Amino acid sequence: MTTRHNNLKAIRPATSFGKLSEDMSNEERFQNETLRPIIKLQKDLFVEVLKNYFKKHKDKFYDLSVPKKIIYIENSIQKDIKFRNSIKGMIIGLFTIEEYTLYIKNSSALNKRMMNIVKKQLIDNIQIFDNQLIESV
Repeated sequence: MTTRHNNLKAIRPATSFGKLSEDMSNEERFQNETLRPIIKLQKDLFVEVLKNYFKKHKDKFYDLSVPKKIIYIENSIQKDIKFRNSIKGMIIGLFTIEEYTLYIKNSSALNKRMMNIVKKQLIDNIQIFDNQLIESV
């Protein structure tokens, strides 16, 4: 194995992300073995990136109700292609060569899984963004 491969694997959280079984699909296995650890590793970066996204869009997010904040986050990730591609790049850049080879075989389905996990992670931690508003006052 290359040094890059070993280094990338070493920095990922060692936490288990779902049971791996023989009958699971390749996409689900890739999601649990590769995507979830990388997304967990990148959580703090995604929070900062989203805060910057809010700032670039005139902080409208902070004036919204919680249900509308959730929709705002969902729309940011689903509809803003430039923003979405940026997030994908932050994840794909941490793939090993072998993982990238698997990823390109079914990138469309894996991109959906990837964005759903990131979206859920950010929405589940939506209170972080409200705390940022309080800290900046």
